[in-house]
Amino acid sequence: MFFLTKIALSFSLAALLGKRSFYNGFGGYMNTYIPKKADLQRRWYVVDAEDVVLGRLATHVANLLSGKGKPVWTPFLDHGDHVIVINAKKIKLTGRKWEQKVYYRHSGYPGGIKVVKVEDYRANRSDRIVEYAVKGMLPKNRLGRSMAKKMKVYQGGSHPHESQKPESSQVLL
Repeated sequence: MFFLTKIALSFSLAALLGKRSFYNGFGGYMNTYIPKKADLQRRWYVVDAEDVVLGRLATHVANLLSGKGKPVWTPFLDHGDHVIVINAKKIKLTGRKWEQKVYYRHSGYPGGIKVVKVEDYRANRSDRIVEYAVKGMLPKNRLGRSMAKKMKVYQGGSHPHESQKPESSQVLL
């Protein structure tokens, strides 16, 4: 009983002090470090998608966007960096996915399903293939949408973000 009252007191004391701390049960208090927005340092990365398998590229970009490689990563905060993907037109798909893979959309009306083959996206909008793959690996909420806004995908080998001095990032094959 004494243990439970000590825990209850630690939560109320933490609320009064405005800290996220709790009693650990061993005679001490633990504080959870939550970084502020001013503490974040966002970097810019360039990822070359030439001859890289789509899934490996998407996982690498999603990890950079979410900031999972940083020591201050927290699942409910956006710690990620900006990512520029170039040469999206030259990605690789394994197997027979160029002929078989399709993307579905629905208008919300009866019979309103739209089917687009990946070959059509490759011919016209190859950047969308990479965007859809990466967005599928991010959280499905407003946090994921804010992470996806930091990704820029270009079909060719050039991009207009040279003033940000982006660093090169290699995808592990």
